Amino acid sequence: MTFNTMHDVQMLLKRFGQYVYGPGRLATLELMEIEVKDLYDAGMIEREDYLKAVMILKNEIRKESQGDQ
Repeated sequence: MTFNTMHDVQMLLKRFGQYVYGPGRLATLELMEIEVKDLYDAGMIEREDYLKAVMILKNEIRKESQGDQ
């Protein structure tokens, strides 16, 4: 699976029945990162998919932390 956007990461999580909502965008992104790591640790996603998804999430977390939209 190719990952280029947050939507792609959301679709990955949805594929495994994971719908992540937090009390704000930053919290939601952090929870999504935890869920992606759990999927990888359980052997449910490939290393390449894991790394790409985490890279996208960390980039979004950085943007959110800096106040960019």
